[in-house]
Amino acid sequence: MTSQTLREARKYEEASEKMISPEERPAFHLSTRTGWMNDPNGFSWYNGKYHLFYQYNPYESHWGPMHWGHAVSGDLLHWEYLPAALAPDEAYDRDGCFSGNAVTLPDGRQLLMYTGVVRERLESGGCSEVQTQCLAVGDGTDYVKYANNPVLNEKDIPEGSSRFDFRDPKIWQEEDGSYRCIAGNRDAEGSGQILLFSSPDGFGWKYEKVLAANKDRFGKMWECPDFFPLDGKWVLLVSPQDMLPSGFEYHNGNGTLCLIGDYDKETEAFTEEANQAVDYGIDFYAPQTVLTPDGRRVMIGWMQNWDTCNHRRRHDEPWFGQMSLPRELSVKNGRLIQNPVRELEEMRRNRVAYEKVTVSGAVKLDGIKGRRVDMELTIRPEEGCDLYRKFAVRFAQNDAYHTSLSFRPGESVLKVDRKFSGSRRAIIHQRRSRVNHDGGILKLRIVLDRFSAEVFVNDGEQALSAVLYTEQKADGISFIADGTVSLDVVKYDLM
Repeated sequence: MTSQTLREARKYEEASEKMISPEERPAFHLSTRTGWMNDPNGFSWYNGKYHLFYQYNPYESHWGPMHWGHAVSGDLLHWEYLPAALAPDEAYDRDGCFSGNAVTLPDGRQLLMYTGVVRERLESGGCSEVQTQCLAVGDGTDYVKYANNPVLNEKDIPEGSSRFDFRDPKIWQEEDGSYRCIAGNRDAEGSGQILLFSSPDGFGWKYEKVLAANKDRFGKMWECPDFFPLDGKWVLLVSPQDMLPSGFEYHNGNGTLCLIGDYDKETEAFTEEANQAVDYGIDFYAPQTVLTPDGRRVMIGWMQNWDTCNHRRRHDEPWFGQMSLPRELSVKNGRLIQNPVRELEEMRRNRVAYEKVTVSGAVKLDGIKGRRVDMELTIRPEEGCDLYRKFAVRFAQNDAYHTSLSFRPGESVLKVDRKFSGSRRAIIHQRRSRVNHDGGILKLRIVLDRFSAEVFVNDGEQALSAVLYTEQKADGISFIADGTVSLDVVKYDLM
């Protein structure tokens, strides 16, 4: 039986969704049904469809009482909204149903595991959020919260660890039918750690060990963990808060971290071998992955940045928040590789191609424009010329606006810059990434979808994401070189 709180949310979202036209939304990135969206939750394959839940405040386009929004898709690109799955309607989650995940039970039902939040007044007069792990079981549309919630609380974490920073469970089933889950936490010193728990049936849980510890290396708290095998290695994804930059590898603030290593299932010990940022752009956080029926590991993230949430077209807009493109993951040479899901190629229309175009100064090419575009570029020095100093592509461009992607081969630095994209606020407008190139030869793939740009470098060695709120009629694309560049371009409209 659904609660009054959930019934009201469902009624509200159904009415409010009708006020948003399809043209006001991204074409193939999932956006919130109405109101506010943040982290992806419960990314799963269930009953023949991909399910993606998300952190959700249906009532306004700002963070608020967290519900779980819900959408399904057959191809990861075209989404259909389902009614909200969870609302904060119990004593143990009255201040929010925070992030979590989903698995299919042996009896065919879907099990959701999420963080319940209750605000507690402190002796100092302030408030903190006590966080526990909770369950709900359902049929892909309606979910019933477990009678014995919460299933993990402060009694189940190491002594001295924070009960206020204990969240975002990721659950999976082992070959023997038992279950494991990990959750983010802070230790007694305030540094992030990932805790491992086990269960024989998905309902009764016990603490096992610390799977990975930050030891003050990457930010403070580690949020939204995910852990999976990939190409002979194990990958741990986390989203650290309060990061300090490390050269070009990490950015200040809230970021994404990938740890690659080995996992011994007997001792349940994870050994780190390499670390890197997941996304080098401006807007990407809290990624989650799913294993597709054909065996691909696909990741999706919240395409936003906590420090730029006021970067909006207008303050009264009916929706705020979208997900990244789903990305196929692999590990090559100890590095996480990510590329748009191959299903995107089925949306390609109107191919326009140019080879060995000489670019010196600014160039526009016939047929190369648009705001729903999949474009591949190969940049190389012109034969017989010195190495160029800088190459840039500008998009979402008209006389007033543009966003640029620029590459300086002498510094091996690629930069995304949206300061001319229509924002009236001095927020984060650019990020730089160190990239590999062979004497000035660089491959780029740029995917545009109305309110975003995602860039994939050298067949997925790096990804850079940025949201844009530039007016849609700014659809020009141009190429600029300081020096002389030989350019190959293949561009498709995405329909």
